[in-house]
Amino acid sequence: MNIEEIENEIIEEFEVFEDWMGKYEYLIDLGKSLPLIEEKYKTEDKLIKGCQSQVWMNSELQDGKVIYTADSDAIITKGMVALMVRVLSNHTPDEIINSKLDFVEKIGLTKHLSPTRSNGLVSMIKQMKLDAITYKEFKS
Repeated sequence: MNIEEIENEIIEEFEVFEDWMGKYEYLIDLGKSLPLIEEKYKTEDKLIKGCQSQVWMNSELQDGKVIYTADSDAIITKGMVALMVRVLSNHTPDEIINSKLDFVEKIGLTKHLSPTRSNGLVSMIKQMKLDAITYKEFKS
């Protein structure tokens, strides 16, 4: 599946819920399925700057695709990072760099997050795209 197809799948999943309490619960459930970062990567340099809670993210280039693993100490944030990993992991650096990530707005996530969580989400996306840029330059 390409990034846009995964985004559309997520939009459909969130449309099932009539209110934000249901969506938050779903987000928390998604966090439970997050591909967890290995303990050895839970270091200062893997922390996402700008997040209210602690979020560690690691990326690796495998067979031309970026693989992300992550963890957070906050359940909502863990769900948010799980969404981003689901959308961007297993894609080429170019696909990640060029992704628009419209689903974030379409599911209403930006409207229903506190300003600090919103900033954290932006920081996660920024780090994931920066990693992809690094891999693209490394590959060239």
